[in-house]
Amino acid sequence: MSDVVTIKFKPKQVTKRLLGVLSDRGRDIITKRYGLDDSGKRLTLEGIGKKYGITRERVRQIENHSITNIRKSKEYAKEKPAFDQLKAYITSLGGIVAEADVMNHVSRDKSVQNHVHFMLVIGEEFTKEKEDEDFKHRWYVDKDLANKIHGSLKKLYSNLSDDELVLESDMIESFLEYVKDVSDDYKNEEVTKRWLSLSKRIGKNPLGEWGKTNSAN
Repeated sequence: MSDVVTIKFKPKQVTKRLLGVLSDRGRDIITKRYGLDDSGKRLTLEGIGKKYGITRERVRQIENHSITNIRKSKEYAKEKPAFDQLKAYITSLGGIVAEADVMNHVSRDKSVQNHVHFMLVIGEEFTKEKEDEDFKHRWYVDKDLANKIHGSLKKLYSNLSDDELVLESDMIESFLEYVKDVSDDYKNEEVTKRWLSLSKRIGKNPLGEWGKTNSAN
C-alpha cells in the first residue's frame, strides 16, 4: 500500500446529485453549512439560523434530517462507486488519517476539499473522531485499526522521556514495534508518519527529530 489511490470521480458533481433529493431549504442549509457553493465559506449554525429566523437547534435538526434523507435516497445508492473509491483512498492513506492530511492529498482547492468533506460526512462507512487533548481531527474506515493506532500512540508517548529526541527513522522503527498485529499492507514509511502525525503530544522539530511536543527541544 505504498501508493495513494487516485480519486477519479468529480466530488462537486457527486454532491450536486445528492443535494438534488432535498427541499430548497434543506439544500440551502446543507450548502451553507458545508461550504458547497462557489464561495466555499462554511457558516455556523447560528449564522444560518439568523438568516432563516430560526434557532441553531432547529438548523441542526434540519441538517440531520437532510443527511438522513440523502442516505435513504436512490441517488445515494447510485453513488456507491464514488463512495467505494473514497473508502479505498482513505485506506491507502493508512485507514485512519488526520482530516488535514485527507484534504491536502485530495486537492489544494478549498472548494473541492469541502465537497469531499461532505461526502465523508454522508458516507456511512466513514467515522470522524473530533480533536481532543491527545489527537487531531481524524477519519477512519476500520474501528479496530483506529483503536490499535490510538493505543499504540499513547504507549509510544508514555515511553518517551520528557526531553528525549529521536531520529525519524528510529521513531518509525519504535512505533512499528507497537503495531505488530496491524496488517503489513499498511507498514510503510509514509503511512507510519501519517499515523505519528495524528498525535498532538508527539511531534517533529525543524531538524527532523521527534519527541514530546511539550519539550523545549
